[in-house]
Amino acid sequence: MPKMKTKKSAAKRYSFTGSGKVKYKKQNLRHILTKKSSKRKRNLRHPGILSPDNVPMIKKKLLPYG
Repeated sequence: MPKMKTKKSAAKRYSFTGSGKVKYKKQNLRHILTKKSSKRKRNLRHPGILSPDNVPMIKKKLLPYG
């Protein structure tokens, strides 16, 4: 059986924490920042944790060796 290929677009967007949760960078922090409040921009800097419902799909289909 050949090796499974990692979806490279997913590998650039998601990473795993030590406990197996899926971490990602939050959206909406690239442009049009003047109308967003400082509090909103500050909260967008921190990584997001993916919902546990979506973790099995990410691990199995997109990042099989993650």
